[in-house]
Amino acid sequence: MIASKNLIGQRIAAARMARHLSQAALAERAHISLSLLRKLEQGSRNLTDDVLFAISDALGIEPERLTLAEAKTGTRVHAAIPRIRHAVDAYDLPEDGPTRSLDELHNMVESATDLRVTSQYSRLGEAIPELLGELSRALDNARGAERARAAELFALAYRSADAVAYKFGYHDLSGRMVELMRWSAAISESPVLVATIAYVRTETFFASRNLAPGLRALQAALRPIPSPRTPEEIAAVGALHMRAAVVAARLLEDTEVADEHMRQARRLAGRVPEGIYSGTAFGPDSMRVHEVSVAVELGDGVRAVEAAESWEVPASLPAERRSHFYIELARAQLWLGQRDASLQSLQEARRIAPQHVREHRQVRDALATLIRLYTSPPHALLSYAEWAKAI
Repeated sequence: MIASKNLIGQRIAAARMARHLSQAALAERAHISLSLLRKLEQGSRNLTDDVLFAISDALGIEPERLTLAEAKTGTRVHAAIPRIRHAVDAYDLPEDGPTRSLDELHNMVESATDLRVTSQYSRLGEAIPELLGELSRALDNARGAERARAAELFALAYRSADAVAYKFGYHDLSGRMVELMRWSAAISESPVLVATIAYVRTETFFASRNLAPGLRALQAALRPIPSPRTPEEIAAVGALHMRAAVVAARLLEDTEVADEHMRQARRLAGRVPEGIYSGTAFGPDSMRVHEVSVAVELGDGVRAVEAAESWEVPASLPAERRSHFYIELARAQLWLGQRDASLQSLQEARRIAPQHVREHRQVRDALATLIRLYTSPPHALLSYAEWAKAI
C-alpha cells in the first residue's frame, strides 16, 4: 500500500527534521527547488519517482520508508510467507502425509492462537504452514461430526495465519485466507465461528479503506444470533458490536450508530467475565479498550484520554490488545498537544508487543508527527522512529 501524498509529505518532513536539516538544505542536497520541497511536505504536490529517489538519497534512506510500500521489518516473518502461500494454494489438494488426531490438532491450534494474541509473529509464521497443511488433510479425510470439528480447527488456524499476513502488509493473501475461513466456518455449522469470521473479515475492508460494506457485513452477521445465551455466543456477538462501533466511528457517519453498537456491546460485556474467547477477546476490560478506540475514531481526543485515565489496563489482557490501547491513547494525546505523554504511551505499547507495534502504520504516523512537534527531538524518540522505520 502506498501512503497518501499528505502522509508522504509528513514523512519527508519528519526524516528531514530528525537529521537536523532545513528545507533549504534538503532541497539543495536533493537538487530540487525549495518551493517544490515545501509543496511536497505540505501534501499539495504529487511525488514523482525521480524526485522520490532524489530525496531518499539525500536523506540516506530507502524510498519505501517514505512511501510505505511496504516498510517491512520482520525478516523471519517475510521469509515464512511463501510457505504460507503454498499451504493456502493447496488447501483442497493436500499432500499425502501423517495426520494427527483432532485432539492433538486442537492443542496445536490453541498454541498458534497463543502466539497470535501475544504478538509472537515470527514464531507463528514459522510454525503455521505445516499446521495448515495437516489440517487440510484432516478436513479432507474427516466425515460426519468429525468433519465439522476439523472445519472449525481449520478456520481457527487460518485465523492465526491471517494475523501474520495482515499485520505484515500481505493484504491479498489475507483476503484469500478470510474467504477460506468463511468456507470452513460454514462447514462447521457453528454460529459462533461464523460470527467470529465476520469479525475478522472486516480487515479486508480496513485494508481497502472501503468501510461502508464492512459495516453492513458486521450488521448482517449479527442477525443469526439475535438473543445470545451461552458465554461463547455472548462474546461473539459482543465482539461484533465492538468492531461495528469502531467501523461506524471511522466512517464518521451519524455518531448514534457507533454509540448504539457500543451500548449493545457494553450490555453484553456485563453478562460475561473478561477472557471469554471466540476469535477475539471480549469482556468488560476489552470494552474499556474499545471505548478509547471509538473516541479516537470519532476524533474526540478529550473523551479518549478521559476514558483511558479513569482505568488501568490489566496485565491479563492479551498483549496485542494492551499495546493497541496505548497506541490509541498516544494518538489522542498527540491531538491534545501532550507530546511527552504520547511518546510515553508509544514506548509502553512497544514494551508490551514490539512486533505488533513495529508493523503498525499509525505508530509510524504518530512518531513522524512527534518529531515535527519537537524543536530538538529527544534521542529516545529518534531511536524509536528509526527502529519502527518511521524516518
